[in-house]
Amino acid sequence: MLELFGYSLSYATLALLMLVAFFIGMAKTGVHGISMFAIPLLAIIFGGKMSAGLMLPMLIMADLFAVKYYHRHANWRYLLKLFPSAAVGVLIGTYLGNVIDDEVFRNVMSVIIFVSLGIMLWMEKANKDTVPDYLWFAILMGTLGGITTMIGNLAGSVMALYLLSMRLPKNVYIGTSAWFFLAINLFKVPFHVFSWHSVNLNSFYLNLLCLPAIAIGAWAGVGIVKRIPEKYYRWLVISMTAVAAGFMLF
Repeated sequence: MLELFGYSLSYATLALLMLVAFFIGMAKTGVHGISMFAIPLLAIIFGGKMSAGLMLPMLIMADLFAVKYYHRHANWRYLLKLFPSAAVGVLIGTYLGNVIDDEVFRNVMSVIIFVSLGIMLWMEKANKDTVPDYLWFAILMGTLGGITTMIGNLAGSVMALYLLSMRLPKNVYIGTSAWFFLAINLFKVPFHVFSWHSVNLNSFYLNLLCLPAIAIGAWAGVGIVKRIPEKYYRWLVISMTAVAAGFMLF
């Protein structure tokens, strides 16, 4: 066993933590869906609520890599629609996290993944002319994104649903997602620190230890996305979410 910043970790657990960090880096630079492998792994090791706090600084580090690379591709029209309702969703998610126990928390995480997958598949089959590019749809998705990002950092599928339904090009999709998650993850930090007490100096030091794995994952993600044709990228997002949803069964 290793004693690191107040955590007792086996070598296997430390290796899994580095794998989680690698997946997070890949996810933030375009291989969306793969981070859903990371979410259940951390939840199994640290518990639902504490794993959400432990993952948050890693997500922010990876967001910075993504914004650095894709910042010019963001569509701010969609971002401005999403931000206000997403902030409200974070407040709702904070309250829910304070009133449910950890087992229920993990079950909610699982349900969110499966529901998001089902909606994504349904939207992919929908006629693109009927996709609701309306303010009410953005408010609904922003609120759901805020709730799900607070409960387990699971807004990836919700945002994939919204942004894919807008038929954004590959790089615009990644750049818009990068800016959204950087802003909303920074907004979540005080709630994790002062309400859930799931982020502290010890957890942050452990996050810093994971930074090299995040950076390698981000570099790998950029390389993978460059090699994926536009027409296959949408199905990569959906298929990775599907595999991750199946992983939650075990």
